[in-house]
Amino acid sequence: MASDRPPDTGSLPAAAAGPAAAARPSPDAGPARAGDHPADWSGVRDRLHASGLRWTPQRRTLLDVLAATDGHVTGAELVERCRAIDPATTPSTVYRTLDVLEDLGVVRHHHGPDGREEFHVLPEREHGHLHCRSCGRSWEVGAAEVAPMLAALRERRGFEADISHMALVGRCAECVAEEAREPGRA
Repeated sequence: MASDRPPDTGSLPAAAAGPAAAARPSPDAGPARAGDHPADWSGVRDRLHASGLRWTPQRRTLLDVLAATDGHVTGAELVERCRAIDPATTPSTVYRTLDVLEDLGVVRHHHGPDGREEFHVLPEREHGHLHCRSCGRSWEVGAAEVAPMLAALRERRGFEADISHMALVGRCAECVAEEAREPGRA
């Protein structure tokens, strides 16, 4: 029997390097060409410099770690991965660089159900997140799926929502169904 459950994109904050990471250009690549997608590794070094940041070994390490990361990752995980390569990496360098990389479109952050910042590397589309408070799993939810809610907010409140920061916490279909099957639970 098919499940109504959204496709699993992995539990957050799991973020292992995968085959897609190997296809990404180096963060040390030259300037971006006209027509390049703004959220890729082309010219990141030059764009960081233009934002007032020096190209340091620690920033290079962070870019290398990000280039080998698929999906979502916390700042603490990034600091840990960077320190495994270069123990001199400081959290302030990682977080300051992440702020600039978000401005450049290379990463996007949202807050998980526990309030921690989680970063999505090279986001291909605008999306929010669903978090099941029962099983702890998470899914991405695209703009088209939440369009009616966004339209209602715009119409009724004049509010333009940024779904990249949207995290809805509730219970998934499987957890709701499991609870309904348990005797004595309503």
